[in-house]
Amino acid sequence: MTGTTRSSAEIDPRRKRILFRCWHRGIREMDLVLGSFADAEIATLSEVELDELERIMAEEDNDLVKWVTGEMPVPDAFRNGLFPRIAAYRPDFSPLFKDASA
Repeated sequence: MTGTTRSSAEIDPRRKRILFRCWHRGIREMDLVLGSFADAEIATLSEVELDELERIMAEEDNDLVKWVTGEMPVPDAFRNGLFPRIAAYRPDFSPLFKDASA
């Protein structure tokens, strides 16, 4: 699995940068969480949501993983808005593994 399956050809430069950064976090767990979410949602996020996503991405990956997994409580600043959507997002990985079951 190398990352995004989404083409960035039809999105604006800001969204392209964010999409790239979501898939190049530093730890694979956050690549999968943020990258998968961004693949699915980046084209439809509002400017306010893009601002919020960039604030989330400014946090340390180790903290983000702990918030997503429930190992650490989510800070008040991220309890509403976009973070709960990101944490609840469950990508469909089945297309990646369909050949493995044959």
